[in-house]
Amino acid sequence: MRTRPLKVALLGCGVVGSEVARIMTTHADDLAARIGAPVELAGVAVRRPDRVREGVDPALVTTDAAALARREDVDVVVEVIGGLEPARRLITSAFEHGASVVTANKALLAEDGSTLHEAAEKHGGDLYYEAAVAAAIPLVRPLRESLAGDKVNRVLGIVNGTTNFILDRMDSTGAGYGEALDEATALGYAEADPTADVEGFDAAAKAAILAGIAFHTRVRLDDVYREGLTDVSAADIASAKRMGCTVKLLAICERAADGRSVTARVHPAMIPLGHPLAGVREAYNAVFVESDAAGQLMFYGPGAGGAPTASAVLGDLVAACRNKLNGARGPGESAYAQLPVSPMGEVVTRYHISLDVADKPGVLAQVATTFAEHGVSIDTVRQQGKDGDAWLVVVTHSAPDAALSATVEALRDLETVRGVASIMRVEGE
Repeated sequence: MRTRPLKVALLGCGVVGSEVARIMTTHADDLAARIGAPVELAGVAVRRPDRVREGVDPALVTTDAAALARREDVDVVVEVIGGLEPARRLITSAFEHGASVVTANKALLAEDGSTLHEAAEKHGGDLYYEAAVAAAIPLVRPLRESLAGDKVNRVLGIVNGTTNFILDRMDSTGAGYGEALDEATALGYAEADPTADVEGFDAAAKAAILAGIAFHTRVRLDDVYREGLTDVSAADIASAKRMGCTVKLLAICERAADGRSVTARVHPAMIPLGHPLAGVREAYNAVFVESDAAGQLMFYGPGAGGAPTASAVLGDLVAACRNKLNGARGPGESAYAQLPVSPMGEVVTRYHISLDVADKPGVLAQVATTFAEHGVSIDTVRQQGKDGDAWLVVVTHSAPDAALSATVEALRDLETVRGVASIMRVEGE
């Protein structure tokens, strides 16, 4: 075994970083045996150096992340700071000074992953990021490597634990959105500012990464259509149950039927109770992958948390260190296909629309005519009415999103339609 240890610079020592440091220390012998050489921390960059960090030698702590990232004796830089800057500068600097990089930074990868890949390629380093999507669930590596010889057609998944917990509580207890969010916050599943989760930004970043890997195409965060779950109501959950469905916030990445384009989107959707994703409860994540040769695959597990995310980081660290030891490189960016990303208007799916209408003769005929005029075929209609108030629940056959949007705008112009209460897509059938 090589005697000189491989040195690791850790940028960030929060919930995830502290777990990485702890595991590196407590499992040092096992890591050395798996890698083929000892591995040790060269330094830990933090913002608050006076804070006590159990298991971390205070002598290793520094506030100069830039100097640590460019140290010539560092073999691998682990970045768990998050955000765009200074993470981008630190990672590119690490590559320039000969290190490989392991990161959990989904926001940066979704926004500017091509820059990181290009820097890794130019300087001969590795870029690993399993922890950026679904924490401990092995998903990035299977897509990059195990399915590299296959053709992936669709990736459909629950990739945010906070939103899944909220929707699960709304479904299982009848709680409203606000009540379920409060519970998620009290249990530590939701941040004090939950915007990134509940408005779908976190899931959209992960969808961009997954689509890029699956379809060998550069997909940026701006390419991903995004809707959050703040408008999902108890009535939507109840209506889904009547259809034999449940509601999930889904990340959906698809290759067009003709293979000439791709789409990436995040939004709430009704899925049948018989679909594997319908049974994903609490704060768990699961991703369903469909490919030509392998068929249907599902990856399931905890999608967040310090220990699960650190597990993915350490797996990447082992791979990067092995490559350093053997003078090899792992897989780089595969963007040879460079397929165009189609707008949301071209996505074809089914829809569930709830309308508040006047309870009088001819309303249903007017509504049906409006759907027909815009080329959207109705599958089922359910009407409820009492004392002059009425609700229509319309479920359509598959139609382009643009056609559905035009239909909804026309419905709002009808005098007999008081309001469009909710619109939800139906997926997974």
